Amino acid sequence: MNRLTDKVCVITGAAGDIGRDAARLFINEGAKVLLVDRDPKKLDQLVSELATPNAIGIAADVSNEKDVSDFMAAADKRFGGLDVVLANAGIAGPAGKTLEHCTVEEFDHVMSVNVRGVWLAIKHSTPFLRARGGGSIVVTSSIAGLVGAGKAGPYVTSKHALMGLSKTAAVELARDKIRVNTVNPGPVESSMMREIEHGFSPDNADNAKQGILSTIPFGRYVHTDEVAKMMLFLASDDSSFCTGSAYVVDGGLVAI
Repeated sequence: MNRLTDKVCVITGAAGDIGRDAARLFINEGAKVLLVDRDPKKLDQLVSELATPNAIGIAADVSNEKDVSDFMAAADKRFGGLDVVLANAGIAGPAGKTLEHCTVEEFDHVMSVNVRGVWLAIKHSTPFLRARGGGSIVVTSSIAGLVGAGKAGPYVTSKHALMGLSKTAAVELARDKIRVNTVNPGPVESSMMREIEHGFSPDNADNAKQGILSTIPFGRYVHTDEVAKMMLFLASDDSSFCTGSAYVVDGGLVAI
């Protein structure tokens, strides 16, 4: 408890499965949190569930620069600063399609949310983090940012891009005592995985799930709260000398 006491955090993709668990955990650890999501209804529901003045929500598009600039400034204005950014918003894009069969629109949409959205979060949070004497930026990547995978090209490409983006930011921001790390989950027990399973096997999504499970030494998907706990470690001062690294939560999948 209290690992984030009085720290001000922004969480994007807050109404998603991982984002919700991270929001609950951060609040329980004493943080003041500005929650961002493109779905205002789900966002309002989350804020209502948290039932604390230390959590507010703003509906926004992370790929829109003005939106990102505005919600970073709103966190500073509402809570008096900014210490942690959890750049968690992301989409799966087309699953089950080869690169040859993806459209330009599909590819660009994934890149705009998953990559531009994180870059904008880094760009527009940096002045506020610097003003606090440092802080932590935690980027949600994936094991898809470490290995290749067929028929998920836009997603895999975007998650690899986040690795380079995060390492570059870690080097550039080290002098400001701003840490930048990625969390790289394996397949997560979540609504996004249901979409992916269906994309790979529209007629029998459970077949796709069983095939994925067979590649994981622990024999199950990672739970959202397990990912959130890694995010908490990187957000907190427990990771004070950690920057530029990938933190894998995958049940041993990439060890094979």
